[in-house]
Amino acid sequence: MKVLEALRGGLIVSVQAWRGSALDDPQVIAAMAGAAQDGGAVAVRIEGVENLLAVRRRIALPIVGLVKREYPGFETYISPTLAEVGSIIGAGAEIVAFDATGRPRPDGSLLIDTIRAVHAAGRLAMADCSTSEDAAAASAAGADILATTLCGYTASTKNHALPALDLVAELSQMGKFGVCEGGVRMPTDVRAALDAGADAVVVGTAITNVDWLVREFAGAADRGS
Repeated sequence: MKVLEALRGGLIVSVQAWRGSALDDPQVIAAMAGAAQDGGAVAVRIEGVENLLAVRRRIALPIVGLVKREYPGFETYISPTLAEVGSIIGAGAEIVAFDATGRPRPDGSLLIDTIRAVHAAGRLAMADCSTSEDAAAASAAGADILATTLCGYTASTKNHALPALDLVAELSQMGKFGVCEGGVRMPTDVRAALDAGADAVVVGTAITNVDWLVREFAGAADRGS
C-alpha cells in the first residue's frame, strides 16, 4: 500500500493537547501539525473531528485519526464505537486508529466490525494494542497496522516498561506494519524501536505537549517559597 510505504522507517508525530490547555484549539493543533510536516514527519496522529478537519486543510501528510470518548461503565476510549469511526472517516483521515484490546465496546460492536467499517470506506485500520494477544487478534481480523499504543495503559500491562520494545519485536513477527507508540522520549528511543523491528514510530508528548514540557522544566527549576 502506498500510504504504508510512505510511512515506513519514519516518524509519526502525535499532535494532541490536554483538555483546557491553551493549545486545545484546532488552529493551534493544525499549526503544530504543519511544523511536524516541515520538520520531516511522515504522518501525524490527530484526535477529534474539529482538529482533524483543521489539520486536513493545513497539511498534505497522511493523517492517523482518532476520537477519544469515554462512556460510563466502559474502559475503551480510543474510537470506541462505530459512530466515532464514521466521524473520523468523514473528517478525511487516511488511517483510523481504534482500541484493539478485548475490552467490550459501548455499542456492542466487535473488533472485526470496526475494521470492516474502515476498509469499506477505503481507509487503513490501525489497531491500538496492549499485548501480543491483542495484536494477533487484530491481525487475524484484518488490521493493516499494529501499534503498541495501549501497552502500559490497561490493567494487565500496568507498569510495563516503555517504550515497549519487547512488544515491538513480537509485532514485527506478525507480517503486518508495526508501529511503536508510547513512552518514546528521546531520539535514541526512536532508533531503538526501529532496530527492534518497528516499521514506524509515534512520538507525541516529547515533541508537542508543551504543557507537560514546561511543567517538567519548571519542576526542575523548583524555586521554592
